[in-house]
Amino acid sequence: MALNVKPTRSELIALKKRIKLSERGYKLLKMKRDGLILEFFKVLAEAKDLKNELAEKYARAQEMIAIAETVEGTIGVKAAAMAASENPEIDLKSKNIMGVVVPKIESKSVKKSLNDRGYGVIGTSAAIDEAAEAFEDLVECIILSAELETTMKRLLDEIEGTKRRVNALEFKVIPEQVEARNFIKMRLDEMEREELTRLKRTKGKSAAKEAAETA
Repeated sequence: MALNVKPTRSELIALKKRIKLSERGYKLLKMKRDGLILEFFKVLAEAKDLKNELAEKYARAQEMIAIAETVEGTIGVKAAAMAASENPEIDLKSKNIMGVVVPKIESKSVKKSLNDRGYGVIGTSAAIDEAAEAFEDLVECIILSAELETTMKRLLDEIEGTKRRVNALEFKVIPEQVEARNFIKMRLDEMEREELTRLKRTKGKSAAKEAAETA
């Protein structure tokens, strides 16, 4: 920070105001950082639970499709899958977590009733129904997992950015401002002492001159 060799009181006052603003901003950013960290760990815990659930649903879906292929044959399973009259739809929205915009994924037509799956109930076995239901559960879990993973990434990016701003204020901006304030205050005090000394000298010379003229 460039410092004026002959600073003024107004500069000192302005700098004190900037320091207060910086300190207030530092406190707010620290609160935001801590809040974001708490939110991140909440989502992380939810994502960990969902990861285990996803693994279970994937294993069940694989098991059910294997059973269905054994009962109906590969062609029969593919025919049932192709019979779906309505495909799943994904609606991508957003929500706000402490100023961070994160995705909110809403799905439609993932879970279907027997009639909506398209294949004939009479012409297929229960194994097809169980396999279809298992994969529908798996798809819903994958959608939620994608939402949580994206949310964690955006929260983590915001946490890192906020930490950088907090560190910049704590270790660079505020110390430099305080150093400048102390320097200006020191220079102003020196200038006041110099001015006081100059006035005393001037007054002394004037008094001596008056005394000489009187004599």
